[in-house]
Amino acid sequence: MTTYKIDPAHSEIAFKVKHMMIATVSGNFTQFDATLQTEAPDFNNATISFEADVNSINTNNEQRDGHLKSEDFFAAEKFPKLTFVSKSFTKEDEEEYKLVGDLTIRGVTKTVELAVEYGGTMTDPYGQIKAGFDISGKINRKEFGLSWGVVTEAGGVVVSDDVKLHLSIQMVKQA
Repeated sequence: MTTYKIDPAHSEIAFKVKHMMIATVSGNFTQFDATLQTEAPDFNNATISFEADVNSINTNNEQRDGHLKSEDFFAAEKFPKLTFVSKSFTKEDEEEYKLVGDLTIRGVTKTVELAVEYGGTMTDPYGQIKAGFDISGKINRKEFGLSWGVVTEAGGVVVSDDVKLHLSIQMVKQA
């Protein structure tokens, strides 16, 4: 079994959500951890676990970040971590994989399917073997209890239910 750990300096855990249905707000988590374990050199059937510290959410707006940490959204005091545990990681072709697993936010666990693009494996100048992956998908925030919402005077929704996920991940092979 070969183990890889996430390289936080070269990884980004990002999301996008429509605001007022006319603009997109982007954010990310700055504190996170992930482990990938594989028996196959091509990562087929690898097992993956991930967690992010909810209090590390960053949308470049302190007031909005505070609101996202509150009971209206993530309830960070009660649920300080969001987690993901893979059920399957299936190679579709040389670059594409399908990742299925259980995502837990606010104590609610749902199975999600994510698309993974494998960027390749390289040895860095320090002799570390690194593998790169871009992961994307979409979740409905209300399915995880992030149900806060306000309707504008014109009847528009302030925050979209759909949240687009985009993770750019670099994993480091452990000795």
